[in-house]
Amino acid sequence: MQNNKVLILDFGSQVTQLIGRRVRELNIYSEIHPYNKPPKDIDSYNAVILSGSPLSVRGDNAAHPDLSEIRGKKPLLGICYGAQYLAHFGGGEVAESNTREYGRANLSYVNNNELFQNISEGSQVWMSHSDTIKKLPTNGKLLASTHDVENAAFKIDGEETYAIQFHPEVYHSKDGTELLRNFLVNIAGVAQDWTPDSFVEETVNSLKEQLGDDKVVLGLSGGVDSSVAAMLLHKAIGKNLHCIFVNNGLLRKNEFSTVLDRYEGMGLNVKGVDASARFLEALAGESDPEKKRKAIGRVFIEVFDDEAHAIENVTWLAQGTIYPDVIESVSVTGGPSATIKSHHNVGGLPDYMKLKIVEPLKMLFKDEVRRVGASMDMDKELLGRHPFPGPGLAIRILGDITSDKVRILQEVDAIFINGLKENGLYDKVWQAGAILLPVQSVGVMGDERTYENCVALRAVESTDGMTADWVNLPYEFLQKTSNTIINRVKGVNRVVYDISSKPPATIEWE
Repeated sequence: MQNNKVLILDFGSQVTQLIGRRVRELNIYSEIHPYNKPPKDIDSYNAVILSGSPLSVRGDNAAHPDLSEIRGKKPLLGICYGAQYLAHFGGGEVAESNTREYGRANLSYVNNNELFQNISEGSQVWMSHSDTIKKLPTNGKLLASTHDVENAAFKIDGEETYAIQFHPEVYHSKDGTELLRNFLVNIAGVAQDWTPDSFVEETVNSLKEQLGDDKVVLGLSGGVDSSVAAMLLHKAIGKNLHCIFVNNGLLRKNEFSTVLDRYEGMGLNVKGVDASARFLEALAGESDPEKKRKAIGRVFIEVFDDEAHAIENVTWLAQGTIYPDVIESVSVTGGPSATIKSHHNVGGLPDYMKLKIVEPLKMLFKDEVRRVGASMDMDKELLGRHPFPGPGLAIRILGDITSDKVRILQEVDAIFINGLKENGLYDKVWQAGAILLPVQSVGVMGDERTYENCVALRAVESTDGMTADWVNLPYEFLQKTSNTIINRVKGVNRVVYDISSKPPATIEWE
């Protein structure tokens, strides 16, 4: 895809995606491939990075790929397990550490060299390993140490092969981005030409060639990914893109009409379908979270299929699949990154639709999707929208779903979200929402005793949803929000705030 690109071989680390994101932040295109499924066109990559791993190079199940087409032929950087791999299988020695080396450390020695240019002694790095490099490999030259780890970094003389025992990709390694820049730009000579504008131009041209005069159908959700995918396709094929926006009756208050108006204002060929009664009927009396999700998915497929068949000669289905979805579906067997999820942007369409798939965002991370949208001058409010679950409010209503419960939660949610926006807090929160609990409690309103519903408010900060921490919202804001909800929303007499982090809790309650 790109002339200047970096190959990241994944050995199963949970933070391999972070390496890819840090490289992309340098405006350098990177791809992540499992170490045991490398790409065939190795020659097309300008540099290679070996990731960390939960495995030990000393174990019987050690990941041991053939690097003969890479070592000494391309600039190579081994990170953590990658560094131990280069040592262990290169004439050095890796042994079990006396204590597991995890957390912050500081460089106590730095050799004046090209990899650590502008990085000095005392720089904080992040360690995460139970093995340690006792002896450098053949022709190994020490580049850096910490107080506890003598061989924290080395290079192989006569090669552009480098290794570091710490993780430059994590936030806690203060000069990690600088180190990656030194390796990729100064050593490997990779051009920093991966920009949102270049992606849009290249992708639109590629879509024109791929799709020609064919018709494409896309299910819009109101979220960032499907909206940016729609704009890219719209730029490429115009009115041949047919968008369908389904109201499942579980959206936020007034969201169906406001989002539909916004889409039409963007010039998209979009049809709004109000199927809320159909969804609520399918959910009637169902309390099990997984069964609720399946019912919503099934009805969505039925509605989407009906609408797609109403468009003549459609041959393509567009989806807003993004790069983490792709990585997870082909990840390393046995490692933590091997958790395979089912990613269905339009509910998992059945084979009988017989449509070819087009995924314009499949090589982008979430933050890149937003930057691409911004480069196309898309609405800032749409691009900054918090993630919203596919099943909508159905998984924020614990227990069975009724139209009255949906109304209550929509009102509560609107007060909470609008309050965050009005107080300048919305953009400081990664995701927020309200949950209607299957709990009623005693309250007093005026001189009357009440027995009504309890709602929980939830606001978290995160970068990717994998981990999340609750947001310490101002007490004054929470006090005012609680007051407003109880005074304005009939059926609620108690408001609580969820201060659980992920893990151990999840962001959504179901």
